[in-house]
Amino acid sequence: MICDCLFHRRGLFKFGAGLAAAAGLMRFEARAQAPAATTDKSNAGGAQPARGEYVLRGGHVLTMDESLGDFPAGDVHVRDGAIVAVGAAINAPGAQIIEARDMIVMPGFVDTHWHLWCTSLRMAIRADDPKEGYFPTTIRVGRFLNPQDSYAGVRLGLAEGLLSGITTVHNFSHNTVSPAHADAEVQAMTDLGVRGRFSYGSVQGLPADQAMNIDDVARVQKQWTHADGMLNIGANLRTPGPAGTRGSIPVDMFRREFDAFRKLGVPMTLHCGPKNLVALMGANGLLGSDMLMVHPQGMSAAELRMIGDARSPWSAAPVIEMSYSAVRNGTIQYNELAEMALPLGLSIDASAATNADFFNVMRALMWSDWQRNGAPQRLKPRRLVELATIEGAKVLGLGDKTGSLTPGKRADVIAVRKTDINMAPVGDPYYALVFQGQPGNVDTVMVDGRILARGGKLTSVDVSKTVREAEQSARGIIERAARG
Repeated sequence: MICDCLFHRRGLFKFGAGLAAAAGLMRFEARAQAPAATTDKSNAGGAQPARGEYVLRGGHVLTMDESLGDFPAGDVHVRDGAIVAVGAAINAPGAQIIEARDMIVMPGFVDTHWHLWCTSLRMAIRADDPKEGYFPTTIRVGRFLNPQDSYAGVRLGLAEGLLSGITTVHNFSHNTVSPAHADAEVQAMTDLGVRGRFSYGSVQGLPADQAMNIDDVARVQKQWTHADGMLNIGANLRTPGPAGTRGSIPVDMFRREFDAFRKLGVPMTLHCGPKNLVALMGANGLLGSDMLMVHPQGMSAAELRMIGDARSPWSAAPVIEMSYSAVRNGTIQYNELAEMALPLGLSIDASAATNADFFNVMRALMWSDWQRNGAPQRLKPRRLVELATIEGAKVLGLGDKTGSLTPGKRADVIAVRKTDINMAPVGDPYYALVFQGQPGNVDTVMVDGRILARGGKLTSVDVSKTVREAEQSARGIIERAARG
């Protein structure tokens, strides 16, 4: 196999010292060194399409707004990046018509937890190998990334995500090697035109007695937060716990960072999974509505009461959680969170270990529900689409801007073809999206009124160049890691 001979330590690593400095990545480097010089951060790089006035005409419109309902044959009017109106036969003289007949028109998907920096490392990761799997590989090579590598990985993941209909992302960067790496990841999000949150983390392998760069989180928050709501800044924390647990830090260090970020008003995110973690946090007053918890698995009844009292929001990554159910202490506790009406969104997790298929994310949570409760499922397709859109937006504090096709909100809209061979014929659109939908069915993607994909093709991203530079970046990382 190619990956056996090229990317394992026992293989060859002779790729050339200049591979990571490909022309496109070098052009990024100049921007990363002086990000403040970008005056229009909503369109850095100048490659995104202009906003305009559009009517998506005649689609099966799923507004995800209970007060509006759905329109089996409806229109969505967009002007200057905002949703103006939703209804039947909208009259908008001068607007460009986007023919949406035979399509499902709906809000874009909202991802609530995604490690984008490592997307390029797909070529080196083998899920079935204990030495070359996701965790061993990312821990081993993480510190060898340069800012251009971070940019290339994030750009690759976001490009794939847009083609899957993902318009809002939570970029959980748990390998923020330096301030320049942080700027690189934020620049990639800005250049690709997505809405979302960048959560600043620590470099892979940071000693447990060393605090992450809190001052630089404040700098990034001040420099990169967009007043237009396109981007905000968060922080992701390492797990508090006993020494020897992967990635864990002492409770006192956790509290130091927790208090600092709460003072800054920075929303925080934490990976869960270790047994008794929630009990430890609850006993130390470390839960709260500003702490997004990831991976709802393995909690005891007492721990569930703690998070219910704290109103902690959650992000579930069903594809990964089902894959690692034994490691993560059991099944996805969706039912328990739903009974307490806790905020919950869905996520890709790590596209180095899977892909950016958000339809599959919805299916995986449905399958988990079937596994626990049997068929017919309690978790209905409509609810899954809500979790993938409006509920995810609420989890990220963006429910007033996106997640539904409500007039006045920003125009983050996708159109999904109903006549594709794997979808047709469509009866219930929610059922079709969850049971049959694939990224290849996504025809049009609009973010903040800019058309970023049309006819299933990205409008402002050179896919071949993006893939080529991501591959060159990954080879350079692996070569440097092999040299140590």
